[in-house]
Amino acid sequence: MARIRLVAGFLTVGLWTLLSRVFGFVRDVMMAAYLGAGPVTDAFFVAFSLPNMFRRFFAEGAFNFAFVPIFAKKHEADEDAESFARDAFWGMAALLLIFSTLAVIAMPFLVWGMAAGFAQDERFDMAVLFGRVAFPYIFFISLVALLSGMLNAVGRFTAAAAAPVLLNVVFVLAMITADRAGWDMGLTLAFAVPVAGVAQLAALWIAVRRAGFAMRFRWPRMTPELKRLAIIAGPAVLAGGVVQINLIVGRQVASFTENAVSWLSYADRLYQLPLGVVGIAVGVVLLPELSRRLRAGETEAGQHSFNRGLEFALFLTLPCAVALVVIATPIVSVLFARGAWTDLDTASTALALAVYGLGLPAFVLHKVLQPLYYARHDTKRPFQYALVSMVINAAIAIGLMGTLGFIAAAWATTMAGWIMVLQLWLGARGMGQAARLDAQMMRRAWRIVLASLALGGVLFGLSLMLGEMLVQSGQRYIALMILILGGAGFYLGFGQMIGAFSLPELRAALKRSRAPKPQA
Repeated sequence: MARIRLVAGFLTVGLWTLLSRVFGFVRDVMMAAYLGAGPVTDAFFVAFSLPNMFRRFFAEGAFNFAFVPIFAKKHEADEDAESFARDAFWGMAALLLIFSTLAVIAMPFLVWGMAAGFAQDERFDMAVLFGRVAFPYIFFISLVALLSGMLNAVGRFTAAAAAPVLLNVVFVLAMITADRAGWDMGLTLAFAVPVAGVAQLAALWIAVRRAGFAMRFRWPRMTPELKRLAIIAGPAVLAGGVVQINLIVGRQVASFTENAVSWLSYADRLYQLPLGVVGIAVGVVLLPELSRRLRAGETEAGQHSFNRGLEFALFLTLPCAVALVVIATPIVSVLFARGAWTDLDTASTALALAVYGLGLPAFVLHKVLQPLYYARHDTKRPFQYALVSMVINAAIAIGLMGTLGFIAAAWATTMAGWIMVLQLWLGARGMGQAARLDAQMMRRAWRIVLASLALGGVLFGLSLMLGEMLVQSGQRYIALMILILGGAGFYLGFGQMIGAFSLPELRAALKRSRAPKPQA
């Protein structure tokens, strides 16, 4: 039953994240049609990446990994968890307000730091304008991250997982409105960013109140508990900063090639689908679960939770990685090849997607392995590992830029990702039984790998058979659907046959995740 509950949590978060990614695809398809991979798109992607970069630096790095275990412990012990959360919320709000104001003023320097290659043309001024409009999003989304952590800590996953859907819905509605009203598309997209932030914060605020937390206003103050949070969160913030430096290096490399920022961004969106659905689902559910188990001394239960998270991640991630590598070109062509999109855009984006696909398992395994550390309040070692990965990322991206061009940034991201996983895995070996593979994981892991490799062969054969359909405007969507559903059907059938996973177990978990629950 515990296994079913854990997988049900993964599926609840994963299904809502999938819905968000679907709307994200609609958004990207519309952007590709309206703007292609031109200068306006490059400028918007850089502007939009700035608040998201700092969000991951502050909110996700510090609070998802440091705030959640402390809040969960207080809530379970019937201590004043809400008072602690209020101090953290309003303290963060004050800091974010000051930071956002300074960032808007310093936007030209931030854009140059993200994409120095833009200084040579019109993209720079556009990116500065878009950035000043979009940057206040960090204020709203960082507070959303804290409220999401509260809900996840008390086992209410639905509202927090559903909130990101609002971002992409706002984008889609904004583009439709701009097209019909004749508004500037780039500026409309920039204004849509903070509007979406307001919508997300309102939704989470309502959900938290329904969960029983009033979160009334309180003047910011530094309490002993917040000092403890800062001490624990500090290395996590720095580790998040290192990850963002890796992204900056990639942007800088790409900014010197026309349209390359857009190619990498579109490819990033595609591989973020499985990464978001699986990685976020596992990370969100696994951290509070491991924190509870380890705090209660339930070592075997902690090992079970870790292994089921790892098993769930491999079950979904490995076949997705194989698919992104084998059928990268059909995916990109069918989804984006229309309007202002060109054949060069397809080839370049598909190449980046295939390289990112090779790193997809590593990116997801981060989400499985990191909770082992953060559940123990160990944020120093992940920071140290991230520093090593940062150096490797920069060396590869900059060192190979002259030889490989923009794709060096993608290769650097993938290789640094695997180095990070290796460090996390080796570091976890001394954590005792909770971090060890159990018999079921050992039995299923190699079978999942085998089923995924077999899937690659099937997808390659199907792509050859459907080659003509995949390039015909009236049939390419059907052909891609046949390709995806055919591959998925084979993987599920073959995997079940060789014992890579249990479909009845997954069905039971899915039914449980859909059952009515008294949560926001």
